[in-house]
Amino acid sequence: MALPNLSDADRQAALKKAAEARQKRAELRAKIKDGKMSFAQVMAKTDDPIVARMKVSTLLESLPGYGKAKAAKIMEELQISESRRIQGLGARQREALMEKLG
Repeated sequence: MALPNLSDADRQAALKKAAEARQKRAELRAKIKDGKMSFAQVMAKTDDPIVARMKVSTLLESLPGYGKAKAAKIMEELQISESRRIQGLGARQREALMEKLG
């Protein structure tokens, strides 16, 4: 798939939008890690594009007491692909995660 030809202004706008999204995701991860936001609260916000586009593994790794190993183990147990984003979770996967961590 070929990349679209963007003007310099369009390219700059896209870069700015992407940087803002990364910043908001970083702020969300910090809130989760600090315990200011629970797993259940994050999962309730799946209509928010920042939450919806976050990888499940990133969310799990942001939880206090969880790292790459624990996150990978949970995802393997629940048969969730490591590249899966929150918006792409199926109903059963979402239920299983809520049961395990909610």
